[in-house]
Amino acid sequence: MAGPNPSLRDIARKLNVSHVTVSLAMRNSPRISAARREEIHALATKLGYRPDPMLASLVAYRNRKRLKPIAATLAWINRWPDPKELRRHREFDAYWEGAREAADSLGYRVEEFTIGAGMSTSRLNTILMARGVTGLLIPPHPARTPWSDFGLDWSHFAVVRFGFSVADLRTHMVGNDQMRSSELAIKRMGELGYRRIGYISAGSEESGTDANFRMGYLRGHETMGFSPLEPLLIEAADIQAPAAIAQLKTWMKRSRPDAILTTVAGVYDALKQLKYNIPTDVGLACTSARDGVKIDAGIDQNPVEIGRVAAQALIEQINRQERGMPEHCRRILVESKWTDGSTLPPRCDRSG
Repeated sequence: MAGPNPSLRDIARKLNVSHVTVSLAMRNSPRISAARREEIHALATKLGYRPDPMLASLVAYRNRKRLKPIAATLAWINRWPDPKELRRHREFDAYWEGAREAADSLGYRVEEFTIGAGMSTSRLNTILMARGVTGLLIPPHPARTPWSDFGLDWSHFAVVRFGFSVADLRTHMVGNDQMRSSELAIKRMGELGYRRIGYISAGSEESGTDANFRMGYLRGHETMGFSPLEPLLIEAADIQAPAAIAQLKTWMKRSRPDAILTTVAGVYDALKQLKYNIPTDVGLACTSARDGVKIDAGIDQNPVEIGRVAAQALIEQINRQERGMPEHCRRILVESKWTDGSTLPPRCDRSG
């Protein structure tokens, strides 16, 4: 029979240190040296120490009550070339709103910090440290935005990033379950009578999503027993560019889709240029029901919930005194919902 669960004071007595030192070490506080933390964790494991869940809940409750009037700050880091462009994306603006709501309920507030226009990395680091900011939210950024050599002293901060676009920063991540989202889309499009379902994306979209939407598109066809069309990846930066229009024209004639799932908001107008009627000639759905310009059918990625979960995960790290790059990164994926719309009506002719 196992003995009684040892207390923090029992561990402290065996190491001849204070119980406060043991408590801080068990929460991985940087106030305790790494060597001492390892020593305390090793002894706790050897003695079979287990945290009291009721006590942990009480401590978390007291921390929330104590933090509420302080309104500690979580930093939302914006490195977009045009900082205003970030929240022009309705998905990303909803991340902000969800994070703000969750942070406020837990005694924090979210504040945006933009890099550029007089704000260097070193100045940002100084400001964050001076203001006691311990948590950073990294929203999505354009492809090829470097982060590993950004110059911020990550060891002082708990960090959560949104989605897959910030690929070179090893932190915990919260985002949409993009692969399952595309599977959901193919299933719904099949239910509406479509069989020749195409996929259109762009190189920047593929790198920013780890090609998850495309992989879900292929798996969705496998699940439904459909034959997938060859995905079209637009090479030009703008789908309205002549080269992109020519690429789209060739693909449409070769693939003959009756519906298209796309990550590119401009597909509607591009098809109009080519004299296709939407939805009579081809139905359209997008991977973001919020940002699909003129496309009203598609995936609702639940971005407000993504924002809430990200802020909650970040605050949990702060409460556990976790700082810097984690040894094991976690990915939390939030499920999508489907939104029916006029650009993808039910298709009466189900022949394929």
